[in-house]
Parts: sequence; structure tokens; C-alpha cells
Amino acid sequence: MDIHTRRQKQQALMSDLLERKIRLHAQHLYDQREQAEGNALQDWVEAESRVLENSILATLYRKTRSEYRSSEDGDNQEFAEADSVASGAGA
Repeated sequence: MDIHTRRQKQQALMSDLLERKIRLHAQHLYDQREQAEGNALQDWVEAESRVLENSILATLYRKTRSEYRSSEDGDNQEFAEADSVASGAGA
């Protein structure tokens, strides 16, 4: 395994660990509100803010997540294009 691949895997692992901490903190906020529904996004944003505010890994987390979202958007775009081609072929 080359150093670039190893570094990417390490960064993904660190980002995943931060996301887990955020999830746990968001769950804690939800539990504090006696599990009242309807505030999931607010809980997530607050938890993310609190976990990342003093973390030296905040930049890495944000970069990794934005790259992940971009790749998801690309996958969705490829699927939509394939679907439209398939629909056009059947017409």
C-alpha cells in the first residue's frame, strides 16, 4: 500500500471517529429534550459545532465530508443519466 492510500485511509478513519462523537452528542441532546421529535437537524448542527469547535481535526472532517457528498452527487448524476438513457431507449 502506498503512502497516499494509507494517508487517505487514516483520514477517513479519523473523520469517521469524529462523526461517531457527533452522533453520540446529538443523541445526548435528543435525550436531554426527553426525545421530543422534530429537532434532528438542530441537534446535529449543535453537536457538530460543539465537537468540532476545539478539534484540530475539524478541517479534515469538513473536507472529508464535502468530498463524500460530492462523490454521492456524482453517483446520483450518473444514475440519473443512465436512467434517462434507458428511458429514451424504451421510447
